[in-house]
Amino acid sequence: MCDIRSAPPHLRKHRPAPDRGGMPHRSFRDEVRDAVTPRATLLIVGVIALQLLFIASYVGALHDPKPKDVPFAVIAPGAASDQAVTRLDRLPGSPLDPRALPDESTARSQITNRDIDGALIIDPTGTDTLLVASGGGRVLSTTLTTLVTTLERSDKRTFRTVDVIPSAAHDPNGLSSFYLVVGWCVGGYLGAAALAISAGAKPSNPQRAAIRLAVMALVAVLGGLGGALITGPVLDALPGSTAALWGLGTLIIFAVGAATLALQGIFGTIGIGLVILLVVILGNPSAGGALPPPLLPPFWKAVGPALPPGAGTWSTRSIAYFENNAMTTPLLVLAAWAVVGAAITVAASATRRKRP
Repeated sequence: MCDIRSAPPHLRKHRPAPDRGGMPHRSFRDEVRDAVTPRATLLIVGVIALQLLFIASYVGALHDPKPKDVPFAVIAPGAASDQAVTRLDRLPGSPLDPRALPDESTARSQITNRDIDGALIIDPTGTDTLLVASGGGRVLSTTLTTLVTTLERSDKRTFRTVDVIPSAAHDPNGLSSFYLVVGWCVGGYLGAAALAISAGAKPSNPQRAAIRLAVMALVAVLGGLGGALITGPVLDALPGSTAALWGLGTLIIFAVGAATLALQGIFGTIGIGLVILLVVILGNPSAGGALPPPLLPPFWKAVGPALPPGAGTWSTRSIAYFENNAMTTPLLVLAAWAVVGAAITVAASATRRKRP
């Protein structure tokens, strides 16, 4: 047998010099390649992108609140009504979308039905009255009060503010509904992510997909009940029917969970990042929680109602403060997320089963 040490130099196989422990010495570059794989690099780039999008979305939505086309009513006698509507409609920046109503009772009814967010009752011989509803978001009622204060002072008139639907004593800023929905959404995508981590992001067949959806339904029922009890009887943060909140919470959790399972079924682990993009980065700042929809910039105002946090926050406030009014559209949105998510989850697993 020929000793490799006697072979010509160009035929000798290079071997890394051993370290003190007898192991071949590895360069720092080799260690980096093993520690940070191309897959890890792509994931890190994705994390950085989500981080920057998070900052851009939240700051973009919340940094400069301005009222835009707030549904608003005017009650005044005779020609004064049309004059007031015209004046409010021509305010710089179009903060209000005014319309004339015949009397105070109609205005109160429309506020309860969530058709308008406020109303000004003009009394030519006395003090005017501003009707607001802080249950729909204290920031909006405060903004309307500030705006009307400026207008009344310019006319050298006085007015009083009446909170028609005040927020609960333990929900002074009207944010409990928003945080409740955020918690439900977190339960939805973390529950689905837990199933992926424990058994693989993509279910191997439709039966496995159906089992995951059934588990998500159980998570939704329990999480919905827990959230409704905590914010209702336990903390007394939200009024309204505990049973209605339970049903809504169940729907929200399952809708987000089903959407997460669907995106995981199509894209694998990356699907979790896509859910975070839709629900957390886009959905939370546009939900109308910190800033009600009329105070959001156009983009966030437009996308918010179509995403689970926005539909959920609107519905939660309707249950808590507005006698379950104006809930049809947001409930349909949530149902669509649930049904489409479940259908895609099963379909994606069936497609994988058919592959050779």
